[in-house]
Amino acid sequence: MAQACRLYLITPPQLEVEEFIPQLEEAFSGGDVACLQLRLKKPDGGKIDDQTISDAAKAIIPICQKYDVQFILNDNPELAKKIGADGVHVGEEDGSVENARKIVGEHMVVGCSCYDSKHRAMEACEQGADYVAFGAFYDTQTKAKIRRPSPDILKDWSQFTEIPCVAIGGIKPDNLVPLVKAGADFIAVVTGIWNHPDGTKTAVAKYNQAISNTSL
Repeated sequence: MAQACRLYLITPPQLEVEEFIPQLEEAFSGGDVACLQLRLKKPDGGKIDDQTISDAAKAIIPICQKYDVQFILNDNPELAKKIGADGVHVGEEDGSVENARKIVGEHMVVGCSCYDSKHRAMEACEQGADYVAFGAFYDTQTKAKIRRPSPDILKDWSQFTEIPCVAIGGIKPDNLVPLVKAGADFIAVVTGIWNHPDGTKTAVAKYNQAISNTSL
């Protein structure tokens, strides 16, 4: 896709909304961010109840709108539609893209985790996905099971289709160059933003600088 690579932020799996909102505002003030995905999980990986997610979304969505950042909800198409999200992201255990598209309609974004599988990505696009995500490309704290694709999957995908692709998994400013050069349209980041020792504004600025320094 003929566009500059952009940041796709994903929330920490556990957060206190009142403490998170200032971090989020700070992050968005650090530079360009395309999307924020709300992905909440219990410490054991279990699902969070809908009311807790709705309450968090209610506080976060206005911040996203203020900074023109798309708000994507993880896992739950029904709830994404109910709360007025811009889109929904589905993984391997969250039902099909086809089902998600039926629930949210034609005007919401639907994304899909495809790990190391171009076949899954092609099926997702046939079912109506607006973007696909590949990874984890590097070691990551947020996923117990690691399927490690090569950056070549991004190159092959970008040559095959104009559907955008997201690179995810342990990506930092000093290791994103091969992924951007290979054709990633978005770089997804979790801990690299929220756990940055100099704060979220500095983190976003450093990622954006690294992306802009990388010639495609």
